[in-house]
Amino acid sequence: MPTFNHLRVQLLNADRMYGGEAITMRAHAEQCAQLAEADGADAPLILAALLHDVGHLIHRLGDDCAVRGINDRHEYTGAALVANLFPEAVAAPIRLHVDAKRWLVANQPGYAAGLSPASITSLELQGGAYNAEESAAFLARPFARDAIRLRLWDDAAKVPDRVVPEVDYFWRLVPDLALSA
Repeated sequence: MPTFNHLRVQLLNADRMYGGEAITMRAHAEQCAQLAEADGADAPLILAALLHDVGHLIHRLGDDCAVRGINDRHEYTGAALVANLFPEAVAAPIRLHVDAKRWLVANQPGYAAGLSPASITSLELQGGAYNAEESAAFLARPFARDAIRLRLWDDAAKVPDRVVPEVDYFWRLVPDLALSA
């Protein structure tokens, strides 16, 4: 089973480009966590923002899997990894952040127009916009609203050269949130 240190090292070494974006995986994670903190999120949601795309770092499908028409289902692999180490308040928003994109496309006018080309490609692979029934079912899930907040930070966390605190600044939250030390 992966350890806290293993997860931290994955983030620290995430200097490859974030599939189709002009930013590294690490910078994206750091920006997302900084946006969560600036928005007044609680500690579990800030850590979820930092770790939300860890599933991209642990699959073996290659960096261009979406371009090749493969949905890496990173939300599930990442959430499963995180669930072994942190409470559901951290894991659930990670698991639901792709569903939150599908909900936002269906329910927030203009949201889809702001998606990056890479996000549009992945949205198609992830099932596209929700219908009314799927939207209602999503909102009824625990942590759905946290996942929507996370998704909005995720979308905004793609700015090249933005200066934000690094991984270890956010990693300070781990001792208080860890399921076991």
